Amino acid sequence: MKKILPTSTAGSLPKPSWLAEPEALWSPWKLYNEELKNGKQDALRLSLQEQQQAGIDIVSDGEQTRQHFVTTFIENLNGVDFENRQTVKIRDRYDASVPTVVGPVSRQKSVFVEDAKFLRQQTQQLIKWALPGPMTMVDTLCDNYYKNREKLAWEFAKILNQEAKELEAAGVDIIQFDEPAFNVFFDEVNDWGMACLERAIEGLECETAVHICYGYGIKANTDWKKTLGSEWRQYEDVFPKLQKSNIDIISLECHNSHVPMELLELIRGKKVMVGAIDVANHSIETPEAVADTLRKALQFVDADKLYPCTNCGMAPLSRNVARGKLNALSAGADIIRKELLANA
Repeated sequence: MKKILPTSTAGSLPKPSWLAEPEALWSPWKLYNEELKNGKQDALRLSLQEQQQAGIDIVSDGEQTRQHFVTTFIENLNGVDFENRQTVKIRDRYDASVPTVVGPVSRQKSVFVEDAKFLRQQTQQLIKWALPGPMTMVDTLCDNYYKNREKLAWEFAKILNQEAKELEAAGVDIIQFDEPAFNVFFDEVNDWGMACLERAIEGLECETAVHICYGYGIKANTDWKKTLGSEWRQYEDVFPKLQKSNIDIISLECHNSHVPMELLELIRGKKVMVGAIDVANHSIETPEAVADTLRKALQFVDADKLYPCTNCGMAPLSRNVARGKLNALSAGADIIRKELLANA
């Protein structure tokens, strides 16, 4: 019998302190060459074990082999110069030093496929793999070649589709595209962002997901959230197109947010990864707090389509806090499972 309310994470989990500086994004590696390769695999095993011990049903690599959810993919492409960096404003929110597009972008070889094969060898559970979405990739670069966000996004969509097909062949069950930019550039999402996402998933037979959140729990994002008022209705601008799209699963931020839960009605019929863990603070949720978020979501998401999840990645948190939050997610989901079975 298929388990109801299968739990998952949105993406990254903290790296061990011997691999990279903890509680930081873009943290430099502490190992080199063969030691780095082995260290990444050891960290992936640890991350998987922690997910399994917490009772997470759909597991991932915890993004242990990458420094950043977008730039690690980009640095493996042709046409992007990481030496010639420029400062740009990412998602209209904060300045960052980013690489520059200097020529036609292309993928010489697969980026994450060997890592995905390694994860597949470690477990019989469903595995999910995250890729950056085309629009978010465009927004994490300085484009001195195409000089047109849409053109560059279409090129990235083709490259992502190549990678996704190889990940599927490697045994990945769910391929997720991270598109936090969908919560910012609404006109572009509807003009071409959604079409580029559809191009990225073209021909895939495995399940596909899109993750749209309000960002990691870093100061630039938490400061931005304070400006959004008492109701966060950004999802309202993109949900209608998402509901009609070929994407199977939509991953959202719900816990400790000001997103009106009734907006989920706009994606009725889709599977929804409901963010029931706040990644922007270091306090560990109680199982009952998680359960309360899931109860509210169940008013608008059918039980067989609800996947309890984290709001976003947890790379900036300590391993102890992340471990506690994963345990709370599992325990909270279990409370609701028991309630649903009791009322069946």
